[in-house]
Amino acid sequence: MQVHWKFIIVLLTIALACHTSSLAQHPNVLIIVSEDNGPELGCYGDKHARTPNLDRLAEQGIRFSHAFTSQAGCSQSRATIMTGLYPHQHGQIGLATWGFRLYREDTFNLPRGLKAVGYRTGIIGKLHINPESAFPFDFEQIPTANFNRKNLRDYIAHADQFIRQDDRPFFLSVNFPDAHDPWLRQVDGLPENPQTGDQVQAMPYMGIDPAGLREMVADYYNSLSRLDTLVGELLSALEKSGKANDTIAVYLGDHGADMLRGKRTCFEGGLRIPLLIRWPNHISPQVRHEMVSTIDLLPTILTAAGAEVPEQLPGRSLQPLFTPGAVPWRKYYCAEYHTHGGKNNYFPQRSIRSERFKMIENLLEGEVHPDYDLTISKLEKEAKARKITGGLDLHAEIAKATPAVQNAYLRMRKPPRFELFDLSLDPFELQNLAELPEHAEVLKELQKELLQWRTETNDPLLNPRALEKLNAEVRSVKKKGEAQEINWSYPDYFFEK
Repeated sequence: MQVHWKFIIVLLTIALACHTSSLAQHPNVLIIVSEDNGPELGCYGDKHARTPNLDRLAEQGIRFSHAFTSQAGCSQSRATIMTGLYPHQHGQIGLATWGFRLYREDTFNLPRGLKAVGYRTGIIGKLHINPESAFPFDFEQIPTANFNRKNLRDYIAHADQFIRQDDRPFFLSVNFPDAHDPWLRQVDGLPENPQTGDQVQAMPYMGIDPAGLREMVADYYNSLSRLDTLVGELLSALEKSGKANDTIAVYLGDHGADMLRGKRTCFEGGLRIPLLIRWPNHISPQVRHEMVSTIDLLPTILTAAGAEVPEQLPGRSLQPLFTPGAVPWRKYYCAEYHTHGGKNNYFPQRSIRSERFKMIENLLEGEVHPDYDLTISKLEKEAKARKITGGLDLHAEIAKATPAVQNAYLRMRKPPRFELFDLSLDPFELQNLAELPEHAEVLKELQKELLQWRTETNDPLLNPRALEKLNAEVRSVKKKGEAQEINWSYPDYFFEK
């Protein structure tokens, strides 16, 4: 009997060691994605933000101070998170609700790669990528955008159910609706003490700060506060499950706020996002200042999971940044824009930035950017619907701004071929230096590097014929209903020989 129990103890010890080794090799992965918000969080130094849970997550892991998305649009960005590719590489160049889609249904993605090594996969909240059949999730809940914020705590309940389902490693993507518009002041008592317009200021990249706009900005911050509470409850559920120490927790925004000079642009206000990663016993809590992008998430997660990483991905694993110390890293970060819905915000762009300088190339040089008036009209209608005292006349507010801000908005409405900014002196991208002789060398350098990136990533819009066809195709579709009924042709002609 004594030998028998000793033998059992040995077996249990071996089994426990194997289980611990398996967890180390196949950590759980929890990705939390918020809607339409840049780094307006307390941990990023925003004095108006009330985000204690996200601030705590930042203290426990890595806060990336210079994190960016691939395109400032929901479907485009989320497809990059899932595939590790730029929009011009994966094909989701516009919103899924307008019928835009991946070039190929068999495009490699995170759930496919992780299922191959034994992960169970789940998603809560919207996927927003076409076709949905390309993503083989085992567990799906709340597939709608849920912008009316119904039953928000269902996100936590479904996540808790999935996390506790069994002991196999899991990949779970939780997609909250905040801080997408409409910016709701309070939902189900969240936040407990909402902020008002006299307690906040508009984000500085907009260049104007009228009282009517502040009311909407206040509710943007209230949305972020509500998001923070839900993230805290989700992380608490993970902790109570006993799996937090074996889980990589990633939080990020899909792109910047739907404000002036934010979403649907190549400005920093649209491309810059919050990115926090916690992995107990594998990540040293710190702040990293290297330029990182959503293209880096797929190789990072697959590497951590011991899964195969596809060759020739544009991004790179973030693991070298998990411990303190200098690491050779990218010198340039590139991004893009195509369209959001249809003709009303179609304006193809490419951008590149170094640590100091930023350049935007506008592929429809000299044309009016249709989204300029659309965004202004949208915000003014929102102010009217809210019955904000005095209303909101953004054209008048811009006319009262400094000459630099006025010129920035004029240029935004009708952009030149190239825009160049010195971010060290002009972080809000107001003064275009592209025509100044003293910056000719910098402009030439960034033009060369951007062309190299476009060539290496097989950008279809390098072909003038492809750009002409895309112009005609997108501009021919006037309404969302039409877009949903047609079968976009760009996946075919983008790569014609």
